[in-house]
Amino acid sequence: MRIIFMGTPDFAVQSLKSLVEGGYNIVTVVTMPDKPAGRGHKIQYSPVKKYAIEKNLPLLQPEKLKDETFLAELKALNGDLQIVVAFRMLPQAVWAMPKHGTFNLHASLLPHYRGAAPINWAIINGEKETGVTTFFLAHEIDTGEIILRKKITIAEDDNAGIVHDKLMDIGAQLVVRTVDLIAQGKADTTKQSEYTTENTALKSAPKIFKDTCKIDFTKSVEAIHNFVRGLSPYPAAWTEITFPQSGEAVTLKVYETEKEIQPHNEVIGTVFTDKKSIKIASSDGFVLLKSVQLAGKKRMSVEELLRGLRRF
Repeated sequence: MRIIFMGTPDFAVQSLKSLVEGGYNIVTVVTMPDKPAGRGHKIQYSPVKKYAIEKNLPLLQPEKLKDETFLAELKALNGDLQIVVAFRMLPQAVWAMPKHGTFNLHASLLPHYRGAAPINWAIINGEKETGVTTFFLAHEIDTGEIILRKKITIAEDDNAGIVHDKLMDIGAQLVVRTVDLIAQGKADTTKQSEYTTENTALKSAPKIFKDTCKIDFTKSVEAIHNFVRGLSPYPAAWTEITFPQSGEAVTLKVYETEKEIQPHNEVIGTVFTDKKSIKIASSDGFVLLKSVQLAGKKRMSVEELLRGLRRF
């Protein structure tokens, strides 16, 4: 089969790599246009583009997916199948083009956690398992018929980075299996409604913004701990704290916490520090900050932070 692969970040590279190393016929790779990044605003290639160049794979980088020139180029490739992994929402003119259709790898157990940030929200919500799903694209985003699903367990202290890497690897395996089923004409599908009942409340995974990442200490210790690990290492939870000794406030990204669940009479949000620790009162206990980052500084342990901020 003539396969067109569409993807951008590291999560997509593993799937593309598995296809290339498996000898599948990748006729072109479609990825996001190059963009400036970092303090120097140097042009950065996407991870998928870097890999495609390394393997001498043809590349397309359309600004707009409905552009007539891009659509003509895509059609001229005579693709039999398109694979989408962490790319963009495709117009029907693109996803309906190949004779075998277009399938997507999504980092959740659909129909739950449709949306842009499924890994983050599964952990934030305290899920004990998640997974990956391959499904054929349809009009509504993340709603097409399911081909394959694979579950994994979310460990107590797994963060988004750990789960991302687990899903990236098993997702690549699922992509290859899905291609094989389609090639053999054995890709039986299941409607997403078969995984729900009338009373099922679907959990969503909307895009995460900076304001979304602020820690709310009125919540439980467990909820805050899950929130932090669900956003670690990227984009990272954050909070503003005032050190009681000096009255000076700082903004910290928080990457790791420990839980101290116990009744107390302290005001929620009160900060307690000594030479080695920072803990903050929440609704049912205290959250101990373990790994943090000041603006413009590297990530460090709280002990390192306090050692460097002697005025506190």
